[in-house]
This record gives sequence, structure tokens and C-alpha cells, in this order.
Amino acid sequence: MDLREFLSVPYLLEAEAVETEPGQWLLRLAYPELPGCIAEGFVVEDTLKDLERRRIEQIVSLVEAGQEPPVPRKPLAGADPLWTARDLDLSPRIAALLERTAK
Repeated sequence: MDLREFLSVPYLLEAEAVETEPGQWLLRLAYPELPGCIAEGFVVEDTLKDLERRRIEQIVSLVEAGQEPPVPRKPLAGADPLWTARDLDLSPRIAALLERTAK
């Protein structure tokens, strides 16, 4: 598998809301199949974007280190990791890596 395929693998998403103070809720999101891939925040959309950034960065780091990320299910055929990386304003390095694998 190449980087594009690894980034197209769907992972289970766990979500938990924790009351930190009366009326104050913290959202915890995680991809438990990717160890350490967790994000916390107060706004759902921002927390999900942070989690997605972490997922992509973790997978790219593993691939660059010559390690294979967990692949619990087949990559989604319609996924576009390059669009996702650009939408999340990830580093140009990640976009360049994905552009190379698109050819």
C-alpha cells in the first residue's frame, strides 16, 4: 500500500463528552485503532479537524519511518486524502508527498 491508500483507511471514531465544571463540557475524540490519536476541545468541528490532522500526521510519520500504520479495514475508494490535507491546512510537505503518489 502507498501513502494515499493508508490515508484512505477508515478508522472507528470514539466520542465522549465530559462535564469539567457544572455546565462546561469537554469533547474527547479518538481513533482507538491508531494509538495516541486523540483530540480534546469545546467545539465539535474544531476538535474533529484537530483529530484528523493528528491522524494524517501520525500515518505520514509512520510511513516515513518505514512502518506500516494499522489497517483494520480496506481503504475507501472515494477518499481524497490530498483534498483533506489541503482543507486542514497541513504542511506543504504532506501535500507534496500525496501529489507524488497521485501520479
